[in-house]
Amino acid sequence: MDRNAPVGVFDSGVGGLTVAREIIRQIPEERIIYFGDTARLPYGSKSRDTIIRYSRQIIRFLRTKEVKAIVIACNTASSYALDAVQAETDIPVIGVINAGARTAVQATRNRKIGVIGTEGTIGSGIYTEVMQQMRPDIEVFGKPCPLFVPLVEEGLLHDSVTDEIASRYLSSLKGKYIDTLVLGCTHYPLLRSTLQRLLGEGVTLVNPAYETALELRDLLKRQHLDREGDAFPEEEKYQFFVSDLADKFTSFATAILPGQVKETRKINIEEY
Repeated sequence: MDRNAPVGVFDSGVGGLTVAREIIRQIPEERIIYFGDTARLPYGSKSRDTIIRYSRQIIRFLRTKEVKAIVIACNTASSYALDAVQAETDIPVIGVINAGARTAVQATRNRKIGVIGTEGTIGSGIYTEVMQQMRPDIEVFGKPCPLFVPLVEEGLLHDSVTDEIASRYLSSLKGKYIDTLVLGCTHYPLLRSTLQRLLGEGVTLVNPAYETALELRDLLKRQHLDREGDAFPEEEKYQFFVSDLADKFTSFATAILPGQVKETRKINIEEY
């Protein structure tokens, strides 16, 4: 495997850009091929079989770009498809669940952890399973927040509608006296300031995007896949692909990754 090959990152849309942003910050020497499945989002309301099929198609596309490792920057796809694609892929594939779960378990003081995510992620129970394996005495309270993804995709990050919906979603978790909240969807860190304001400073917010970037850095070093070559031409360092609405994606991505998104290319993911 070429150590100077890029890392593949994929998500249902723009949410995975929060993971790409952390990878750029934590391992700036690495190249990234990003794919956002904007034609088929949201993933959170779809079945396990559908998400596995989508993930296989995307991985086949990323393999055409000769990536050396893949990050599933989507909690729903990590919940449903990670085990399946790891078993059939000969390069490292990691998701965003384990890193976030580990950090939450380390952060909690009263052993009460909240998790917000899509219906698929919360319904799978994956965060509860993983965290209780790490520490059986903790209580995990999941809350699906299905409207957060479309709100983020529409750019309504600081809006009274978002405040009202967030307040309704969080009310049940506040009643459980959680001291830690996992942002169990890669779109949600874009709402971080709103969530922190509504929950108060006494609740620690865990962003799995940051922890996943650190996990990727350690994995690449451990498997001797970390980049060692000369600097790559800047215009080719980060490449972005989507299944639809390339211009809209570029506009949003530019706000999250200023100066890094030169072009977004649309592909027909159903061909893979």
